[in-house]
Amino acid sequence: MSQYIVTNSRQYWKTNIALFLGSFVTFALLYCVQPLIPIFSQEFMISPGQASLTVSVATAGLAISMLFMSWLSDKKGRKFIMTIALAGSSFCTFLSVLMPNFYFLLLMRLLAGIMLAGFPAIAMAYINEEFEPGHVGLVMGIYVSGNSVGGLLGRLLTSVLTDLFYWQVAITFLSLLSLLISGWFFLNLPESKHFTVRTQSFRHMLLSLKGHLSNKRLVSLYSIGFIIMGSFVALYNYISYPLMAPPYNFSQTVVGCLFFVYLIGTFSSTFMGSLADRYGNGMILSIGLCCMLLGASLTLAVSIYTKAVGLAVFTFGFFGAHSVASSWVAKSVTANRSQASALYLLFYYIGSSILGATGGSFLLWRGWTGVVILITGILSLGILINIHLYWQERVQVQQPSREKI
Repeated sequence: MSQYIVTNSRQYWKTNIALFLGSFVTFALLYCVQPLIPIFSQEFMISPGQASLTVSVATAGLAISMLFMSWLSDKKGRKFIMTIALAGSSFCTFLSVLMPNFYFLLLMRLLAGIMLAGFPAIAMAYINEEFEPGHVGLVMGIYVSGNSVGGLLGRLLTSVLTDLFYWQVAITFLSLLSLLISGWFFLNLPESKHFTVRTQSFRHMLLSLKGHLSNKRLVSLYSIGFIIMGSFVALYNYISYPLMAPPYNFSQTVVGCLFFVYLIGTFSSTFMGSLADRYGNGMILSIGLCCMLLGASLTLAVSIYTKAVGLAVFTFGFFGAHSVASSWVAKSVTANRSQASALYLLFYYIGSSILGATGGSFLLWRGWTGVVILITGILSLGILINIHLYWQERVQVQQPSREKI
């Protein structure tokens, strides 16, 4: 059996950088058009709701095609599909600036989302297959930190370049940068050594998905993924409303700077991933969920400084919890890992769509307090689910020792 990628070796850091950059490209391309929604509304003479479809169709395409991409990677290999995903989505993003009308732009966004699906779930499976088992949590944390950096810089680069030039220039620059990163990724990511080609049919894939969905631990982790991403999107979708109203009256530019808090996720995902390797997934995931709950509650304060601390604590908890939960999913199965991870991300993005939209109704009901009620309620459910998982994990650890006695 070939050796795993050894911690702190040259290959270890080169592989981590490649996966980090791939994660960066995925989230930069997925969310780069978010700051452009008002511009699309004005340029194409459409409503803000229609303009926001440039984000929605991409995330929908990613969620729907993720399961198929994980099946395809079992047949064609991890590195090949991940490279095609990065390069293909970069090319579709480049083509989007050439489209003659809004509907063709949406088509390119949909195709970009479908292509992007080939990276996230497969990258998680690659990490769990190729790295030393005792250090997977830290590697997963480094990978997830690319999500926060990509989500931040994708939005900021697009905003700045659009102010200086045009939105077409901004998207072209980001897509060409992503293409270059795709090439570097292909040249530097090691080929899989612990992956074996599976020739299972699509029907067999559906049966394996059914098997994962009958696994109570996995379903619990999928539910937690739904909860943490849904809570995160709900908070960031609507936090601008109280901040742009009295007594703050902040401008859109100042509110946009809130995304700098994402940088906390670069640290927390890696830090909490390493803690999970030492102290167990259940305990550290509970800490992440409790941080989110505390942070959301602090945003109810009138003081802007307390609100800022609340956002920081909430964001720290989110990226840490996502890192631990996604790693725990892959650790919980011995076969069809990529499909297990794909199901986690499917629930994760469904949570984004459902709870992100539901937050608007709670905002109309009780203002920002209503949104926090939704977030704290759903996070409390997540904590209860994880407590159950934590005790299950402890029982399984103690059983072998009792059998020896």
